[in-house]
Amino acid sequence: MPSGTNRPFQLGFMTFFLPLVHCLPVGTLETSGQHIRLRVIKKKKVIVKKRKKLRQPSPSVTSRPLVTTSPGKTLTLPEKQEPGCPPLGLESLRVSDSQLEASSSQSFGLGPHRGRLNIQSGLEDGDLYDGAWCAEQQDTEPWLQVDAKNPVRFSGIVTQGRNSVWRYDWVTSYKVQFSNDSQTWWKSRNHSSGMDMVFPANSDPETPVLNLLPEPQVARFIRLLPQTWFQRGAPCLRAEILACPVSDPNDLFPEAHTLGSADSLDFRHHNYKAMRKLMKQVNEQCPNITRIYSIGKSHQGLKLYVMEMSDQPGEHELGEPEVRYVAGMHGNEALGRELLLLLMQFLCQEFLRGDPRVTRLLTETRIHLLPSMNPDGYETAYHRGSELVGWAEGRWTHQGIDLNHNFADLNTPLWYAEDDGLVPHTVPNHHLPLPNYYTLPNATVAPETWAVIKWMKRIPFVLSANLHGGELVVSYPFDMTRTPWAARELTPTPDDAVFRWLSTVYAGTNRVMQDTDRRPCHSQDFSLHGNVINGADWHTVPGSMNDFSYLHTNCFEVTVELSCDKFPHEKELPQEWENNKDALLTYLEQVRMGIAGVVRDKDTELGIADAVIAVEGINHDVTTAWGGDYWRLLTPGDYVVAASAEGYHTVKQHCRVTFEEGPVPCNFLLTKTPKQRLRELLAAGAKVPPDLRRKLERLRGQKN
Repeated sequence: MPSGTNRPFQLGFMTFFLPLVHCLPVGTLETSGQHIRLRVIKKKKVIVKKRKKLRQPSPSVTSRPLVTTSPGKTLTLPEKQEPGCPPLGLESLRVSDSQLEASSSQSFGLGPHRGRLNIQSGLEDGDLYDGAWCAEQQDTEPWLQVDAKNPVRFSGIVTQGRNSVWRYDWVTSYKVQFSNDSQTWWKSRNHSSGMDMVFPANSDPETPVLNLLPEPQVARFIRLLPQTWFQRGAPCLRAEILACPVSDPNDLFPEAHTLGSADSLDFRHHNYKAMRKLMKQVNEQCPNITRIYSIGKSHQGLKLYVMEMSDQPGEHELGEPEVRYVAGMHGNEALGRELLLLLMQFLCQEFLRGDPRVTRLLTETRIHLLPSMNPDGYETAYHRGSELVGWAEGRWTHQGIDLNHNFADLNTPLWYAEDDGLVPHTVPNHHLPLPNYYTLPNATVAPETWAVIKWMKRIPFVLSANLHGGELVVSYPFDMTRTPWAARELTPTPDDAVFRWLSTVYAGTNRVMQDTDRRPCHSQDFSLHGNVINGADWHTVPGSMNDFSYLHTNCFEVTVELSCDKFPHEKELPQEWENNKDALLTYLEQVRMGIAGVVRDKDTELGIADAVIAVEGINHDVTTAWGGDYWRLLTPGDYVVAASAEGYHTVKQHCRVTFEEGPVPCNFLLTKTPKQRLRELLAAGAKVPPDLRRKLERLRGQKN
């Protein structure tokens, strides 16, 4: 048949015309000359066969050309690269529970709906949220079936074993069947032998293994039939199915939900080089509102680039709050990185169009976007590809450090001081210093962590969120439990009302979090509590960036878990952008809640840096920036606010925060104490005026 023509596919009385392309992912399997022994269990007999060992290369699923092996054992490269088939959506939950069936299940928690790639179990086996699909031990012909709902072109399968703390279960080989009606089935066959194809599967529970079909198959249903499994375990697996859509000229099937966005943005995964190029393009398109700068380098020397977006980039404007988004702390949680790259494109385009919401954001706030805090880890994950990276590979830095446990633990010294009654008169309740052990030359502090700490000190951030993946929830400080060694415990901050507000704002405007029909990602249903949770009440995280940001700086920060899938396929990115776009914008706007103002010297009217802003009833203070300006996030209510600074009399006033869009102005004029005025006059060699002399004499008399 000539190239470029269509091949008819007959399904009952319906005909589909399929283009002659190999819609296969690129991470193909190569054949080596080595052999392994494969255990094939048939009833009670164990048969040992020899089979060519299959080796899986490391490249990304969608980044290199398909390599095939001809009957003569020579490698053949296609004339041009073809796109890989995307995942059907078991991991991302686009495939619903009702589309998964099985021959049997050991329990409900090990049912077919749990047979999803990278699904995580709870701490206890045998509950409703176990870590795979597992067939009954007595099931002699187990199978897991996926209904695609419409005919698709199946091209490959990715499998894992069971996620469990206590058990070791994984399938070592399986066959594949296809059907259009779930009644009549045909199998995938080996081209050279004509025998049923037996695919090698897993040798451990977690490493994803990709198998491509010898020939793509168009069908509605696919079945995985485990043939052998770990000898001391059970037939358990997690899977993702790779499948391309096919045309339906007769419109006989309901149209599948399309993942798209009306925004003209670059919806793809960007490695380090591509990320730099994209940021440069945004800067060139909007030079008047953007600036690119680096806050440091990773262990392998990759720069930590930040995109600043403001109507006056490069400078702090008096009274204008600073906000930041940080993504890619865990390198394999890729969605946050892409969302920030999309956000900077969107803000640039909408500002040029004159969108009033975006224009106000960029003129009233200074926004900093760090899309990749752990670029070394991301490059590792990107190299493996979205379906093969697994749950943990690329999470850590090149040094093996988890950045979200690498910040200084300031919680413990604060809580000890509180227990001893030393806060806030002896030990401050804010801007706690770095402990001595943390600054030692041999301290295990990643260069990426130091870069962010110095960044926090340099810019007076007010609000932040760090973007993660693998769940759908917003967590807020404290992240570390107050009771030592407690795995989880509700541990709120003095600003619990503000943090709950901020978390609820993001969760309440995120499309997926607001979907009442969605199923839990793994083992907890956060929708029961509005998709927000106190971090320590979820699981304790000593040395988190959220806690450090709150205790060492003025900045209030939360963690946003963006999706069940840590590294979604590129096909998912337009929909993920739509899911999060409004939430990203609305969260930035929360920097206007509460009070803001400038603390000035009454005589000179100059701003006072590092003045302390204390709110009565909230045991956590903030300080002014170098120009004397400050921002204090507060929920609506009446507050007594005090401003104090060294050498000045403290001033108090009432500030009312309403539900109207703020911030509410709350300015202060401070008067120097007599002692401070005397010090300044003596230092300048000036004569002491009579009024100051009389005040000092009165103070001496009161003291005597």
